[in-house]
Amino acid sequence: MRFLRFLGHAGLILLLYQAFPARAESLRLLALGDSLSSGYGLQKGQGFAPRLEEALRARGRDVRVINGGVAGDTTAGGLARLDWALAESPHAVLVELGANDMLRGLSPEGAERNLDAILGRLKDRGIPVLLIGMKASANFGADYAKRFDSLYPRLAKTHNVSLYPFFLEGVALNPKLNQDDGLHPNALGVEEIVRRILPFAERLLSQAKAKRP
Repeated sequence: MRFLRFLGHAGLILLLYQAFPARAESLRLLALGDSLSSGYGLQKGQGFAPRLEEALRARGRDVRVINGGVAGDTTAGGLARLDWALAESPHAVLVELGANDMLRGLSPEGAERNLDAILGRLKDRGIPVLLIGMKASANFGADYAKRFDSLYPRLAKTHNVSLYPFFLEGVALNPKLNQDDGLHPNALGVEEIVRRILPFAERLLSQAKAKRP
């Protein structure tokens, strides 16, 4: 009799399992970047990663945005720590690097090689990418700006990835949206960046979701 009751309980559990399958884990979105995306100078929860996650969740996206930003990082630094940054097995990646290469006057060709290697590794792993561009400061001259600014659209075309042309679009040079250093977005600036980049991030997540088994 106890055995029959056990079978009854087991059958009930099986029916419940079939009716309510295990909930799929949240999509993981890695923001691989520098101080612009790391939340430099901001209070906890005000940075790009947490604000983007909140905006995506408000749009019904079940996602966790991983803050992979390191202040001062160049494209070479991002490449060097890529395997470490991928330890949480993200389903999609935002690549926001290059600002520090530009501010230090490093070779645009070197930055392009580093980003090319990053995008190549991500492609090999089958991870959808949104490449986020940067614009060169005018004080480096027209030739440098042309060489630097052109590398992002060229890489996006080469690797067939989506491109958001300028991370600081609508924020750069606006004192109301930047911290006192004039380089890093303040909390209001982050909100503007998130607002603008949100449609691109949503399309990226749709790509990632479509690739899941």
